[in-house]
Amino acid sequence: MSMPRLFGTDGVRGIANLELTGELAYRLGRAAAHCLAPSSGRARIVVGKDTRCSGDMLEAALVAGILSAGADALVAGVLSTPGVAFATRKARADAGAVISASHNPVIDNGIKLFSREGYKISEVLEEAIEQAALATADTIPRPTGTLVGRAHRAPELADMYLERLVSTADFRLDGMHVVVDPAHGATCRLAPALLERLGAHVTAIHASPDGARINVGCGSTNPQAVCRAVIEHQAAIGLALDGDGDRLIAADEHGRVVDGDQILAICGLHLLGQGRLPGRGIVATVMSNLGLDHVFRAHGGRVVRTPVGDRHVLEALLREGMVLGGEQSGHVIFLDTGTTGDGLATAVRLLEVMAMTGQPLSALASRMPRYPQALVNVRVNRKVVPDEHPGVRQAVAEARRRLGEQGRVVLRASGTEPVLRVMAEGEDPEVVEKVAEELAAAIARELEYDKGGDP
Repeated sequence: MSMPRLFGTDGVRGIANLELTGELAYRLGRAAAHCLAPSSGRARIVVGKDTRCSGDMLEAALVAGILSAGADALVAGVLSTPGVAFATRKARADAGAVISASHNPVIDNGIKLFSREGYKISEVLEEAIEQAALATADTIPRPTGTLVGRAHRAPELADMYLERLVSTADFRLDGMHVVVDPAHGATCRLAPALLERLGAHVTAIHASPDGARINVGCGSTNPQAVCRAVIEHQAAIGLALDGDGDRLIAADEHGRVVDGDQILAICGLHLLGQGRLPGRGIVATVMSNLGLDHVFRAHGGRVVRTPVGDRHVLEALLREGMVLGGEQSGHVIFLDTGTTGDGLATAVRLLEVMAMTGQPLSALASRMPRYPQALVNVRVNRKVVPDEHPGVRQAVAEARRRLGEQGRVVLRASGTEPVLRVMAEGEDPEVVEKVAEELAAAIARELEYDKGGDP
């Protein structure tokens, strides 16, 4: 309750039952029901969760808060983040809530909210909900009798989401062997079912929703597992999702990682060639590989760059009138069929390109040249604005000089952990690695912090 701001870059997140407590979830439920209620009538909020063992506790508390404010809850059970976004629109609910910490370890959990249109709520609404949840005096109404909210179990929403995914595919995968890794998370049932409905021969790994192993050594944050499985089973492709199902990293038939940038290139170039890419461009973040820009320019397209974060990608898509954008992490948005990053929808679109072109994933991924990148973390204990430090500005300028005209440097404060991310990119991998390490060390000295931690 002492946190200066509850909402981060992806909802409210923290160690379950320590930072994100049942009491806080209850307050958030009341505040969300109050702030997201329609101007007249009774609010309806879809609630879904991933497979974490803390999900039951937080679901019970969140739903209790929603009901206590006089709103109804449609309790979908285990359902991915994009599944909740879809279900919110499908059920014509006033909002959606997902209990998940995405790709984070099992000890963490989170709560993120969607508007009735299926988009993540605005920062203005986040601030209003936060203020209401943390207010010393709870002034939100407490209806009684028949005006108290009701909880309705709605497991059918997951099946509706599956049917929607199947309906977007106008191709078959008969005979194709696909390995899928749902990271013991929210897509454990839906991912294999979707691929089987499309005709694929499916091998599922890390598909036990036991609540304790979500994202552990598997999924999109550990794609080496699906790469090994592709080789072992001689599959055509591997698909690795994260715990809440909004990210996808693939593996080609040789067991090599195909990341979000390459997926953007494959799907974007396919749409561009068919004349189905509005604005002849895509949206990517500052962390995406320069090879993405080069391959699109070579085909008469363009890449619009944004700060890191799916909120920025979505804002740019809507502003530019584009339909495809995403991040290197595999968080990809197809705005013509959805409202948020969706690992399963991305898998359908990627498989569509393979089916339509008859080309293996390795050949499709090779169309995008990859510039060497190095990412190093500098641990910090407070918010850092690098441009405010003359020594940091000087070190960055020197790093850019060494990388040359085809290189670049990006500094970014993490939104989920106390680190400053230092990314260097250029033509020579040895130079890039050395520049990143030396720049991170220089920044650590300037800020008097220790460098360390994994990207």
